[in-house]
Amino acid sequence: MPENVIFGAGPLGLAVARRLSSLGKPVRLVNRSGKADAPPGVDVVAADVTDPAAAGQASEGASVVFHCASGPYGQWTKTLPPIMNGIIEGAAAAGARVVYGDNLYAYGPVDGPVREGLPYRPIGPTTRARAEVATTLMNAHGAGRVRATIGRASDFYGPHARQSKAGDVVFGRALAGKPAQALGNPDAPHTNTFIEDFAAGLVTLAERDEALGEVWHVPSAETITTRQFIDLVFQHLQRSPRLQVAPTFAIRLLGLVIPPMRAVSETLYQSERPWVVDHSKFARAFGGQPTPHPRAIAETISWFASQGTTRIPVRTS
Repeated sequence: MPENVIFGAGPLGLAVARRLSSLGKPVRLVNRSGKADAPPGVDVVAADVTDPAAAGQASEGASVVFHCASGPYGQWTKTLPPIMNGIIEGAAAAGARVVYGDNLYAYGPVDGPVREGLPYRPIGPTTRARAEVATTLMNAHGAGRVRATIGRASDFYGPHARQSKAGDVVFGRALAGKPAQALGNPDAPHTNTFIEDFAAGLVTLAERDEALGEVWHVPSAETITTRQFIDLVFQHLQRSPRLQVAPTFAIRLLGLVIPPMRAVSETLYQSERPWVVDHSKFARAFGGQPTPHPRAIAETISWFASQGTTRIPVRTS
């Protein structure tokens, strides 16, 4: 039986599967369809994680359950609580620990570095949903129902991360010969996390008992501005940088009628002001070196280029 079960086959779940597979560990990947672009040897099964019985069956034989599931952006108020409850029940039935791959929304707007000890100050339904399910998991740990830890990352980029702030709107458009698109203030420092570093951080947390019962920020490469990040993408493509910034008023207007844009509007503060994530707690406890942006960007470009025809020749090194 696989000792590692991953719920969610999005970019993060697939990255965790790749990481575990590279370490020679058995993996079961669980999603609704039972289909995923998983590494060879990974067992992909279908299950409804919101059904505790189904989640328990999918978790059989697991020592670790990785929670990498979310649901459609803009619908987290409805999707996140039943997903979390199902995973807690399933992991508890299997006697497995839960490693939750989370984002930073629960903190709300922050002045200064984003650290683990900050209080949760959500400002709307999307940020509140994240705060509530993280609290649910830590309460379950405190009550002895399940052993759990939370690993958080900033906006991620990398293979399969097409819908992120640095997904198709940056890499896809740059490869197509179009301007990259960004939100907020492109000259504000903004931490971006390489998806493979996020996965590596979660796997480390799964292996260390001292990680349990706490929140950790996984390692991210040096924080640079959004403009500098986009410059690195175009630099690798040997093209002059081109950037379009979406007007804030337009985002907020669209947020009045389109649920996903409402969620984007709610979290614009992350793009309008410095958003610098501190992972020193993780580094002190576990070490680990994040992938430098130039190398991570090169790997990401290679993946995006493999997904279809591009107008720009891609360097392989």
